[in-house]
Amino acid sequence: MSCSSDFIEYICETLRPLGEVTSRKMMGDYIIYLNGKCVLTACDNNAFVKKLPCIAEFMVDAETGCPYHGAKESYILDFQDRRKVIKVIELLWKELPYPKPKKKQME
Repeated sequence: MSCSSDFIEYICETLRPLGEVTSRKMMGDYIIYLNGKCVLTACDNNAFVKKLPCIAEFMVDAETGCPYHGAKESYILDFQDRRKVIKVIELLWKELPYPKPKKKQME
């Protein structure tokens, strides 16, 4: 099952105070970017974030799961607590790298 457009819109609106938020559809699911960095994956109307030590204390009671077959286990970020979401995404953003630039194809 893919994500609803309402769910993606809600995620983007929640994160907008942190900067430029964009989404990219990938096979029915979405990747959400904040200021150029991939901060979460949205699948089946759930928001998955990487299990990194910087957010462990905030995610102690969070459910976990895999956004798609073959993916590493991730935290499921509950968007009901907006303050917690903002804090977790701020911490993640500081730790996550920018995407590597794509290599130009030789003609």
